[in-house]
Amino acid sequence: MLFLVLGRGKTGRVIADVASEHGHGVQVLGEEENRNAMALTPPFLAGFDAVIDFTTPEAAVSNMRACLANGAPMVVGTTGWYDHLDDMRSLAARKGAGFLYGANFSIGVQTLYRLARELAVAVPHYHFEITETHHAGKKDAPSGTALSLRQAVQAANPSLNVSIESKREGDVAGIHVLEARSDYEVIELKHEAFSRRAFAEGAVRAAEWITGKTGVWNFSEIVGQLG
Repeated sequence: MLFLVLGRGKTGRVIADVASEHGHGVQVLGEEENRNAMALTPPFLAGFDAVIDFTTPEAAVSNMRACLANGAPMVVGTTGWYDHLDDMRSLAARKGAGFLYGANFSIGVQTLYRLARELAVAVPHYHFEITETHHAGKKDAPSGTALSLRQAVQAANPSLNVSIESKREGDVAGIHVLEARSDYEVIELKHEAFSRRAFAEGAVRAAEWITGKTGVWNFSEIVGQLG
């Protein structure tokens, strides 16, 4: 397969490496080569089996409009753009594109979501709080992962009010802690990414999965199909 990776940031570079290790051809476009999605023309996109976007919220919206309008299969790991989600889902459906998005492509984080739902049911009267820590250059806060984690808790128990504390420090790949506290004890669920490969492996496997498919999915809906 031939994948187009949008974004020359740290995660984008790791994704390109992982895709190559999986035996795929890879081309990477940075922001300077693709301002306002100008490089994403129909003839150019036609040469790729899937597009993987790990850019910025602003760039991702332009990239999605260009790719989905041309029916290109797309995996989006960028966060901070979800106020445009309904428009992007509609565009993908109209154009028959394959569109897979997610706040976090780590298999471990997907497991964290499942455990969080179980915890919300098990101790419904505890106070729930999320603390998330990322590198200083991350623009959106709270992180998309933290918002999805809160959504998982509240979907399991709508009565819970879950606060989020965001920290931006150094080159932290990502730490998320869900705390459930009573007057007498505390329970913590923690996920810490030591390397961006945790996200890259999931993103590449998602691109392999979506190739040849049409439809719209959140990564959490299909992660169980990746084996």
